Amino acid sequence: MPFLPAVPLLIPSVALLRLIGAASAAEIPFERYELGNGLQVVLVQDHSLPQVVVDTWYRVGSGNEQAGRSGFAHLFEHLMFMGTHRLPGSGIDNLMEANGGWNNAWTMEDATNYYDVGPPALLSNLLWIEADRMQQLGQAMTTEKLDLQRDVVKNERRQSYEDEPYAIGQLEVPLLMYPKGHPYDHTVIGTHEDLTAASVEDVKAFFATWYVPNNASLVVAGDFDPALVKPLIEQYFGTIEKKPLPALPVPAGVDRAQTARLTLTDDVDYPQINLYFHTPSSFAPGDAEVQLAGSLLADGESSRLYKKLVIGGLAQDVSAYQMPTMYGSLFVISATAADGGTVAAMESAIAAELLDLERNPPSGSEMERVHNQFDYGFLDNLQSLQNRAVQLNQYWAYTGSPDYLAKDLARFQDATPEAIRDATARWLRPELAGVVVIEPRPKGPPAPPAASPVGGAK
Repeated sequence: MPFLPAVPLLIPSVALLRLIGAASAAEIPFERYELGNGLQVVLVQDHSLPQVVVDTWYRVGSGNEQAGRSGFAHLFEHLMFMGTHRLPGSGIDNLMEANGGWNNAWTMEDATNYYDVGPPALLSNLLWIEADRMQQLGQAMTTEKLDLQRDVVKNERRQSYEDEPYAIGQLEVPLLMYPKGHPYDHTVIGTHEDLTAASVEDVKAFFATWYVPNNASLVVAGDFDPALVKPLIEQYFGTIEKKPLPALPVPAGVDRAQTARLTLTDDVDYPQINLYFHTPSSFAPGDAEVQLAGSLLADGESSRLYKKLVIGGLAQDVSAYQMPTMYGSLFVISATAADGGTVAAMESAIAAELLDLERNPPSGSEMERVHNQFDYGFLDNLQSLQNRAVQLNQYWAYTGSPDYLAKDLARFQDATPEAIRDATARWLRPELAGVVVIEPRPKGPPAPPAASPVGGAK
């Protein structure tokens, strides 16, 4: 096992340079380099606040799971906080929180992301923790740890999907939209059966396959001195072994839903309609135009669907947005009926607006609105140091380089009314959609009155 030193002493950060404002320069100044084992490293200095962020991105998500092991990438994310031989139990959280830091993680189809935030004096510890987990977490896995987090994830599925109003439809979307065998043919959260079937051997194999330095990118952002941090990164991460990665064949593109329509019942008061469309991959041509079409359709009270559905009295809410992923994205339009509203009326109104946008480009005033909304939201998001770190890691994972901010902004700013019209006509035609309708569950007969309790127990 490569050598990793004991928990390091806390070191101070030294201010050197000031970050150029993203809104004025359309860039996030950074330094990028690669360790000998393939780990990508990005350093972003920002001395405006006494804070540092360590963001580690692994290119593995639910799309990399084997058949019968759905939900495994997300389960593994939970297991990454269960401790190592050097920091057993809750040692990771204890070390961070005792020194003013905090951490969390998230999983999607294409990636798993871990982020640590704290004062500059904690940076050496944050780096050491991530290197320690990358090197040896799989070796410290036990049945007890697995069983504990397996139950946590099952409860998360119940709370976030099975018991959350309208969320049961999301569990059906993968098979509705993708053929069996596609990387996205199952949910990120997984099924109870597959979570139960996961073994300690599965965990160790998953870790050994995907949690290697040549499948990861490390962004360090905030108030630090690169001259002090770069030797630490080399010391902690540089000795971790590089390993061959499995070949990942690109799946065939999918143009239309596999099932046209699905109706479910739930404990809700009003029906809801959800339309899903296959759209371009994240950062691919057409992705920006489809995202802007979503803003045009349902972002704000002056948007087309809001005026037609909500102000028109058919729906109490409406949304339209892109869910970008590597092997093709999904575009979603969702509306919940108002009193007296029906699924048929909402669906007809949505189809009419899409048809109008297919035939007629948005007006000049609409383009000004959606461009202003996008520019503000995009740049406002980058004011957060943590969001900047995640953005650079996302650029690396999807485009091959963290230096993509200017190009990313340009693809939205250069989108024309005609391009949005053409993107709508290409990808957002109603006949291509998969439709999930959530209807209120029929009410049963009232329950008989309960018997009076006996005794005075609390």
